[in-house]
Amino acid sequence: SILVQKTKDAIIEMVYMEDKLPVSKTSSYIATKLKHSYGYISSLFSEVTFTSIEKFIILQKIERAKHMISTNELNFTEIAYKLNYSSVSHFSNQFKNTTGITPSAFQRIINKRRDLKRVR
Repeated sequence: SILVQKTKDAIIEMVYMEDKLPVSKTSSYIATKLKHSYGYISSLFSEVTFTSIEKFIILQKIERAKHMISTNELNFTEIAYKLNYSSVSHFSNQFKNTTGITPSAFQRIINKRRDLKRVR
């Protein structure tokens, strides 16, 4: 459905905004952007993608976090703030629940890969 793709695009645009994620409720942001009720968008999204908008947002936030971690420009506190997590602990838990590893473990893997490339 076109509306589902527009929803995904709106979420990706929201998550990848340069500064910080909007503080307003995500549901309000999406409903306003797409000019439909959030309930309608949410049920259509779930029906078509077999996942919830909330889970899709979490996946996008974690993908952005992985990118931020790999660039080494921000620490975990700054990443948690930019992605609108209530705490570093909340960010770390969601990262681990989504990826299976902690942000620190992910960072160590990235750094080891970087070191191996330098050696070659």
